[in-house]
Amino acid sequence: MNANQALGHYGEKVAVRYLGGIGMWIVERNWRCPEGEIDIVANDPGQRPGSPGTLVICEVKARSARAFQQPTEAIPPPKARRLRLLAERWLHERAPVLLRPAHAEPPPLDIRIDLLAVVLPRRGACTVEHLKGVA
Repeated sequence: MNANQALGHYGEKVAVRYLGGIGMWIVERNWRCPEGEIDIVANDPGQRPGSPGTLVICEVKARSARAFQQPTEAIPPPKARRLRLLAERWLHERAPVLLRPAHAEPPPLDIRIDLLAVVLPRRGACTVEHLKGVA
């Protein structure tokens, strides 16, 4: 594993902890198909009682503090289109398997694509910027 892969792997671990901390539960990680990969599929239970919540496709971008590109610049229009395609593929292939048998509630009806930007400073704790509905 090279340094960039290690940074990405660590960023995903931080993102999973963050999502759990705000009440979301992880459905699947690192799902792959021929068109690409979804870093994290999560469920955001929402605020309405009895609501199945929102299915959230999470793109994680980890950056060192010295990186020039802002993590929010990491989803240009072609990447956004690919993430929407991946979300459709995941729903078709995995949602019936993962959401129905394991959980009594109906699968989420709303879908959202979020960016989790994990910034690792030279010293101190990393920060997570959570941008909802980026694509």
